[in-house]
Amino acid sequence: MQASLVTTLFVTFVVASTLTRLWLDSRQARHVARHRGAVPAPFASDVTLVSHQRAADYTLDKLRFGIVSALFGVGVLLGWTLLGGLDALNLALRDWLVPAAGGERHPLLYQLALLGAFTLIGALVEWPLDAWSTFRIEQRHGFNRMSWGMWLGDQLKQSLLGLLIGAPIAALILWLMGAAGNTWWLWAWAAWVAFSLLLMVIFPIFIAPLFNKFEPLQDTRLAERVKALMDRCGFTAKGFFVMDGSRRSAHANAYFTGLGQAKRVVFFDTLLSKLSHGEVEAVLAHELGHFKHRHVLKRMVMMFGLSLLAFALLGWLSQQAGFYLGLGVSPNLAAPNDALALLLLMLALPPVAYFIAPLMSWFSRQDEYEADAYACAQSSGRDLANALVKLYKDNSSTLTPDPLYVRFHYSHPPATERLAAMNALAGA
Repeated sequence: MQASLVTTLFVTFVVASTLTRLWLDSRQARHVARHRGAVPAPFASDVTLVSHQRAADYTLDKLRFGIVSALFGVGVLLGWTLLGGLDALNLALRDWLVPAAGGERHPLLYQLALLGAFTLIGALVEWPLDAWSTFRIEQRHGFNRMSWGMWLGDQLKQSLLGLLIGAPIAALILWLMGAAGNTWWLWAWAAWVAFSLLLMVIFPIFIAPLFNKFEPLQDTRLAERVKALMDRCGFTAKGFFVMDGSRRSAHANAYFTGLGQAKRVVFFDTLLSKLSHGEVEAVLAHELGHFKHRHVLKRMVMMFGLSLLAFALLGWLSQQAGFYLGLGVSPNLAAPNDALALLLLMLALPPVAYFIAPLMSWFSRQDEYEADAYACAQSSGRDLANALVKLYKDNSSTLTPDPLYVRFHYSHPPATERLAAMNALAGA
């Protein structure tokens, strides 16, 4: 593979994905601003003009920030690759660690250090953007509930967890890359799948409680109603829990998480404070609809299939000198290149994957329609519609998105289309 070809393809996808995103964001901004002055007719009785305009302003602020973040991200990406950032980091760590570790007798130390340093630098670079989003945008629109101390504590806990959880799987994959022969990518993929499944089991039990408090649902009437719904739908759960989401944000949500015996139903306390019992039941029925139609399983199979392709691609690219040179990195001659190849693929894939987004979004929207239909069959469709309107209003979600932007980016159908589908079911 020629380095010039790799560089050309990389630059083409970076430029194309960036320009497409900027174009779609500008379309969305113009469309939302143009419809800011009037509430859409289907919501005129439930959403005030003030709430509608607040949602438009929130959407526009996020879009502006998204444009700045995207351009900043392109600069960081080019800095790591064609401008030599990853190459310089690799040279510094290799010259420092490989001789001290006795040449190639301990290559894993150098490679883990490279992954760790890259991750740490990346986190430090992203922190200002995250802080601006939290304390400028979310706070300006009344959603942020975090203090600076809580935010910094979250960042540190996330970094520590990333080290404790990520280092072992990274070490295993790097070891397989060097020891499992030409089919290492298949064994590495199997290890990644097993690790991902394990994480789904332990996350709700051991990891999530590090960031939020989870208490058993105390509202006995609601608990009985939710239990009846679960029985009616043929589901079991480890328990019903309330999460103190209000400590960090005014946004509301509910989810059904875990695998096997670790499944549990979690309600944000903000959700319970805003919805009636019937509306909470309908929202949960929607979540159960995803499991009933095997959307979660299908999504897992799809993601594992894509990850298999990525590992197979990495297995081939890691042997091509042009892959490294074309992305601004000189491959090692006296040390392994496995960590370098892994990082370069992680950097190069997102601009390419961006153009798969419309297909993934389409699948996700179809799943949402199916889950809505299931909820309407198992609970009250009116309650689900009322809950959605309340959540759209309280979360300041725009009711007037640009149709093309929706097709490309929205994982959920826009409010008007969801409610129209519910009304069609009711009239069927």
